[in-house]
Amino acid sequence: MSNTTASPPYEVDECRGVLRVFSNGSIIRTSKPSFDVPVHDDGSVAWTDVVFDNVNNLSLRLYKPTTINATSKLPIFYYIHGGGFCIGSRTWPNCQNYCFRLASELQAVIVAPDYRLAPENRLPAAIEDGYTALKWLQDQAEKPDEWLGEVADFGNVFISGDSAGGNMAHHLAVRLGKGSAELGPVRVRGYVLLAPFFGGTIRTKSEAEGPKDAFLNLELIDRFWRLSISIGETTDNPLVNPFGPFSQSLKEVEFDPMLVVVGGSDLLKDRAQEYAKNLTDWGNKIEYVEFEGKQHGFFTIHPFSDDSNKLMILIKRFIAQNSKSN
Repeated sequence: MSNTTASPPYEVDECRGVLRVFSNGSIIRTSKPSFDVPVHDDGSVAWTDVVFDNVNNLSLRLYKPTTINATSKLPIFYYIHGGGFCIGSRTWPNCQNYCFRLASELQAVIVAPDYRLAPENRLPAAIEDGYTALKWLQDQAEKPDEWLGEVADFGNVFISGDSAGGNMAHHLAVRLGKGSAELGPVRVRGYVLLAPFFGGTIRTKSEAEGPKDAFLNLELIDRFWRLSISIGETTDNPLVNPFGPFSQSLKEVEFDPMLVVVGGSDLLKDRAQEYAKNLTDWGNKIEYVEFEGKQHGFFTIHPFSDDSNKLMILIKRFIAQNSKSN
């Protein structure tokens, strides 16, 4: 009989102190967010949580201004959080603070859905959850409750995503197509992709030469993809690389108007720029804006900086230009 005993499991992956993955496949998540900042709730925005997927126990958080300046109903603005598909939540204070500001300054109803996270639920789970959150809105449009029905314009919807959420917004745009006919009476008018999280096996210049101490550095990018895509897949998976060798050609896909935003020092910059250029070259209405010297997530890490203020103005203008009255 052998006297050897199994060695204890050891940590093989860690993400921002929130997620730990061990050699035996076990996973530990902490409830403490990686962005442990105060919540700035001054009462100017009302909010509530709603379950949108009973099967997977997923909720979304709704926000609306308590004082409405508009004479007509408010646009609906989805904000899908980031986190490399592995971490993040609608309840994290950085997400909540940004949604407060979006609701107040855009004069919009904000919908912030959660989605299943990897590695427990690898892609395409998150993307399917994003679609389910939109189908929930369709149900609401047909039988609106008091919280939404009195203020929300279901024919004036914008879908925004931050990082991994931006990736999800892209896939929703492809799935729904221009006009989002299958969601009727809900009508998507445009998409806002904030530093969308795309990848590929061939490194871009901004990835290869980006600073190792960047907020989102190459090591962390690779770790997020390793944990979120199917085991054995590469980052040329179509869910990761929209222009990869196995991806559907997007040349014939008609997109609703889109605003693509990225920081000039973000390692994802080149992929965002290529994405916007290709879709523009193929005849779509795409606006690309790059914030010089800014890193990934600058608008939620420093939500009241000059550049974050400029971004808010850009989003507000984009909504005004693409709302149904125009």
